[in-house]
Amino acid sequence: MAKPPPPDEKAELVDHVAAFQGYFKVGRYFFRHSLFQGGQSGVISREVFERGHAAGVLPYDPARDEVVLIRQFRAGSYVAGRHPWSWEVVAGIFEAGETPEELVRREAVEEAGVAIGDLLPIHDLMLSPGAMSESCAVFLGRVNASTAGGIFGLESEGENILVKALPFAEARRMLDGGEIDNAVAVVALQWLALNRDEVRRRWR
Repeated sequence: MAKPPPPDEKAELVDHVAAFQGYFKVGRYFFRHSLFQGGQSGVISREVFERGHAAGVLPYDPARDEVVLIRQFRAGSYVAGRHPWSWEVVAGIFEAGETPEELVRREAVEEAGVAIGDLLPIHDLMLSPGAMSESCAVFLGRVNASTAGGIFGLESEGENILVKALPFAEARRMLDGGEIDNAVAVVALQWLALNRDEVRRRWR
């Protein structure tokens, strides 16, 4: 369980307006907050990219020691000057009333054509807290990777997703070599690297 925040770290919302509304939303927020040296700040203004909250899952087959990764075009990577196709874990944005576990099970079928069995929570993290409100609950999901692979995604959402099952050792080499630069995928693969022996004992 997370520790409660320090009592002297407080923030107050003064005002909020919609700065932009398109496929995504940007809000302009006005805050006051406590200062480490005591007292309170003046009113500060920050634009926040509001995309919704997400959950992601790294599908893992403990018997075959394989992970299932997906690859798709990413506009943000293109604009950042990086190669715009990225190796990732399965992930998506919450639909109304959906739990994180329900979300990752749904997205695993839609994006990768795999059914998730057992789930282990990895972390619930903020992706870029200086500019975005989006959080992501990350899981490890047990799958049978023997038939994983192919091209998936919803055409109605413009998705064209390559799915590949990889030996964990190969995925680790890709991670160490910088081929995997998606933050959630990096966190999930590093967590699996640290906990793989225990996971394989638990999921025998």
